[in-house]
Amino acid sequence: MFPPILRDAVVFASILSMLSTGLTLTYMTTKVPNFAHGDFAVVSIYVSLILAEILGLNPYLGILPGFLVGGLAALILYLLILKPLLDRGASYVILMIATIAYDMILISAINILADYLTGVYKVVTRLFILKSYDFQVFDQPGIVFIAPLIAMAMVISLYLFLNKTKFGIAMRAAIENPSLAGVVGINVNLTYAVSWFISGGLAGISGTLMPLWLMCNPDLGMRLIVSIFAASIVGGLTNIYGAFIGGLLIGFAEVLGTGYLSIIVGSWIIPYRPIIPLVMMSLTLLFAPKGLTGIAWREIFKRGE
Repeated sequence: MFPPILRDAVVFASILSMLSTGLTLTYMTTKVPNFAHGDFAVVSIYVSLILAEILGLNPYLGILPGFLVGGLAALILYLLILKPLLDRGASYVILMIATIAYDMILISAINILADYLTGVYKVVTRLFILKSYDFQVFDQPGIVFIAPLIAMAMVISLYLFLNKTKFGIAMRAAIENPSLAGVVGINVNLTYAVSWFISGGLAGISGTLMPLWLMCNPDLGMRLIVSIFAASIVGGLTNIYGAFIGGLLIGFAEVLGTGYLSIIVGSWIIPYRPIIPLVMMSLTLLFAPKGLTGIAWREIFKRGE
């Protein structure tokens, strides 16, 4: 039904869109690039591994636990590290370095967990994949349909939450103008904490899906962070819907671009796949610093007419 390269692009783009949307949501609250975001997903990768290899359950059952685990990892970063630093007036450089330090702690914890699972339960915890646990739909892996459906459900749910609920509207107000929101009685700290939890939760959901398609390892978050940032920047770091679109664009560009380039110039190009998001991110910063959603498309179309 679908060429393999198209299936790869659909799954990767869906996963990346969830990750970039979450990263943008946290950036909108604290204006800090979160370098630990990729490892919120990796923590949940091991939720899927434990469910499948130790408990004998289907990895899809890890979506809710993965959301909670990823959300908790993000909430800890915000409440215990970033918020105290913000209260002391720390610069954005210090805050960014703090996310890098937290990322190192997470990577260490993930490796310790991987070693524990290998030693006690004798399961493969590095360079593993759980494709055998997936189901088939029209002779296609279920993840090919589930990943985009979850990504679409995520962005629709976010829209409804932020625009149709009182707390979501309060969260938007706190993000856009925290001082004014505090004056009218909105608990800014609570809304920020919830936004960080949701952000980590979205990464957690993507993490539970990754082993069903990607080869997973404790360092996967570090390898994905360039693509995540590129997707957020291309879409617009101040617009979560733009980040979703950016995730789709970068995901398809990475997979399809690398695939077709390998056909034209040879397979030696495949290890250089990260160059594609880097180039797209650089071009965006040069010509459209606010991302695709920051471009005055109406004026451009009017001029074209």
